[in-house]
Amino acid sequence: MVTSPRSAPSVVTRAERALGVVLAVVSGATIAVQSRINGELGVRLDDGVFAALISFGVGLGGLVILTPLVPQARQGLRLLRDSLAAGALPHWYYLGGVGGAALVATQGLTVGVLGVAVFVVAVVAGQTGSSLLVDRAGLGPGGRQPVTWPRLIGAALTLLAVAGAMSGRIDGTATLWLGLAPLVAGCGIAVQQAVNGQVRHVTGSALTATLVNFLVGTTALALTWAVVRIVVGPPNPLPREPWLYVGGILGAAFIGVAAFVVRWTGVLLFGLATIAGQLAGAVLLDLLVPAPGVQVQAATLIGTALTLVAVAVAALPGSPIRRSSTRRREAASQPQLTRSTEE
Repeated sequence: MVTSPRSAPSVVTRAERALGVVLAVVSGATIAVQSRINGELGVRLDDGVFAALISFGVGLGGLVILTPLVPQARQGLRLLRDSLAAGALPHWYYLGGVGGAALVATQGLTVGVLGVAVFVVAVVAGQTGSSLLVDRAGLGPGGRQPVTWPRLIGAALTLLAVAGAMSGRIDGTATLWLGLAPLVAGCGIAVQQAVNGQVRHVTGSALTATLVNFLVGTTALALTWAVVRIVVGPPNPLPREPWLYVGGILGAAFIGVAAFVVRWTGVLLFGLATIAGQLAGAVLLDLLVPAPGVQVQAATLIGTALTLVAVAVAALPGSPIRRSSTRRREAASQPQLTRSTEE
């Protein structure tokens, strides 16, 4: 029996929400490391799309080996087949890997120039705004998440942090394009997290959802790279350092965590928590092992601190924001309710 994506969400405890936030922060830090690795691989190959294809291909290979060894994942594959046959989810819900592929491709294309910290804050801008819309639309397994004042203020603070961190770094059309590419990719991350969470919901396995994500993403990147090679030509020879090829494993871990815990946190809170981990990890990487010509500026450090504050604000409880027309209708109905009670 396949569960409908619109079934009533289970009650989330405070401990589950807190654990979800912690796991999101840690997984965000791993994405910062992945960004640095894939960015360096893209520079070495002089081909960011091929670097992304290698990253996804390595992650997919690991998942293909691991999935049959886990009983719950094998059961998840059977439920995936049933859900596809029954139409339990719209077919586009299974295409979350396209968003991940776009993000990893922009890592290879831009991190070598922008640095990890600026890349991450550019992704933040797109991810934050789209997370509000995704939660409001109810695309995630937790159903519709109301827009509360803390969540809205937290998102606004994050965008302010992005603007500050990017100040002084946009010095030309090329650099502006490099900043816009991860911003657009960030818009797809919230959708990816939501639909992967739905796939995890119907299959009962985060590992199965991650496998679907990487299969779709690898296919999209392979098709894209085939076109790029025709237009641009072949990449440089493969580098020999083994650490340049572990980005896909880190990405698989991140997607698995996201598919598992987004039902506890909602898409926006999960996104903001991963942003905090990404920024903290990115600043440390740019301080300790910076890319050539990349220096951490004071504005980036301030933006990181402000983003951490935004995560804390967004996690606060708050009442949903209601439209003024809704409030007027409720106010108008109140006297009628009072008269009915008196009668």
